[in-house]
Amino acid sequence: MTTVNVNEVALGIESFGADDAPLILLAGGTTMLSWPDALCERLAAGGRRVVRYDLRDSGESTTGDPEAPAYTLRDLAADAAALAGALSGGPAHLAGIGVGGMVAQVAALDHPGAFSALTLAGTRPVAPGPPDDDLPDHDEATMGRLFGHPMPDWADREAVAEFAAAGAEILGDDPAAARATAARVWDRTPGTAPPVQTANQMGMVFSRLDCTPRWRERLPGIGVPTLVVHGRRDPFFPVGNGEAIAREIPGARLLVLAEAATAIPDEAAGEVAEAMLALGQGGQSA
Repeated sequence: MTTVNVNEVALGIESFGADDAPLILLAGGTTMLSWPDALCERLAAGGRRVVRYDLRDSGESTTGDPEAPAYTLRDLAADAAALAGALSGGPAHLAGIGVGGMVAQVAALDHPGAFSALTLAGTRPVAPGPPDDDLPDHDEATMGRLFGHPMPDWADREAVAEFAAAGAEILGDDPAAARATAARVWDRTPGTAPPVQTANQMGMVFSRLDCTPRWRERLPGIGVPTLVVHGRRDPFFPVGNGEAIAREIPGARLLVLAEAATAIPDEAAGEVAEAMLALGQGGQSA
């Protein structure tokens, strides 16, 4: 792992595969560990350089004040474009998961020359907050259980890991995988202050970002090959959100993972990697 300086911030990155291979840039939601090792390794084995990175206020990236971020969603999109240029010097395949998928959509629209392909996983085409009337909102019962769960002692690594495992069970994800990932995230978090930990563990900083202007109406302008990946059992961003994105981006392919919820399980890594690699056939980058 290392950092790359772009747009006057440091972004933490981790690379898989050969440095001279076509680049797939993975925007975390929020930390890079939102993208599972198994998927990164499959993509690298397919002849790609895979770089996953931490968004601002998470992991090894610049941390300011997660409760009052001095940047916008469009700044995060500009980070993705600048990072792609710094790492590859040419168009890259950009992938975003969860809120990172929102970053990826705006990046592809604001910086079309920076990207050759787009993968959007477990996300939606509108900003945090109430969705459009035609989009399914968070499952109310699931959210009640999730946010009714007491917050942990953020200074206690094991308590944070157990909190993540309990949340994963509520969401329908693998509790053991979530526990292990949360422990790794805790180890990479620069401090135990609750705002910093929640930014890393839960991505709460996104609820405070300026996400204007809307971008959904611009989605038909995306002109690169696009893959939309969504868990059939996702209660946070129900699958109708992914279906809407796939309808509105010309030629987009929708891959629904029948047994997945909010996370990409290791068991689906091969299927997702194959679909992502297929986007690059005939292009400069994957």
